[in-house]
Amino acid sequence: MHTPEALAKHYIPYNAKFLGNTEVEAPKGTEVVKDAVRKLKFQRHIKKSEGQKIPKVELQISIYGVKILDPKTKDVQYNCQLHRISFCADDKTDKRIFTFICKDSESNKHLCYVFDSEKCAEEITLTIGQAFDLAYKKFLESGGKDVETRKQIGTLQKRIQELESENSELKKQLLDLEDQLMIAHVPPAGSGSMKPLSTDVFDMVPFSPVTPLVPLPPSNGCPPPPPATLPPDYRKDLFGAEPFDPFTCGSADFPPDIQSKLDEMQEGFKMGLTLEGAVFSLDPLDSRC
Repeated sequence: MHTPEALAKHYIPYNAKFLGNTEVEAPKGTEVVKDAVRKLKFQRHIKKSEGQKIPKVELQISIYGVKILDPKTKDVQYNCQLHRISFCADDKTDKRIFTFICKDSESNKHLCYVFDSEKCAEEITLTIGQAFDLAYKKFLESGGKDVETRKQIGTLQKRIQELESENSELKKQLLDLEDQLMIAHVPPAGSGSMKPLSTDVFDMVPFSPVTPLVPLPPSNGCPPPPPATLPPDYRKDLFGAEPFDPFTCGSADFPPDIQSKLDEMQEGFKMGLTLEGAVFSLDPLDSRC
């Protein structure tokens, strides 16, 4: 059917419809396969009545096994190693149907895979048979070492697929977390800037004695200038004298002539208060005082 190099170094691709797989009791036998085909055909009719289509797959056949892939994404759905395949046959009553039985590596159960190919059912069965012949010849030539190598390769390939699946799931979770963080930090549309501090009726921020008032540095980063100090003679008048403050003034020393005049004014003020109904004046120039 094919050159040995094509099956040994590459693979032979085929397209088919995948009816599914089901567990069987024996690893081989025509009747075992017929029962599995009848069961999966009945399930196909039920799915078809519900509006579901039979999925299409791509088969890659080589001396290492049969891979079942998604034809668009090329994702491996099943990897059936050749040394685990125990039976392969096409349905003589229905030329489109072909099957093979493979032992599952995890559950150690025998599963029958059923496919529907309108033109290549018999050819696919013969290609799998040719892959068995070439694999057996290589087994004899290598003294059995090649089988162990293929087993190790199959185990590593399965582990790689598991790690790729875990990596895709972690990437999806990471993207979901990033979306949640973006939603949490971005304010809703139309909300404007951040809400200002609460103010009182006079639009002033309430004073809190707990928080001390700290002067803010200027925008240019320079420290604030020291408070301006007034010159020592700032409070003197034009004549160089301190301004009179009746609340802070006390006894002061005056020249003798001024002091005597003030004493006379004080005595006159006292005498004026003792005169009932008298008119008096505090003006020192008034002759009536």
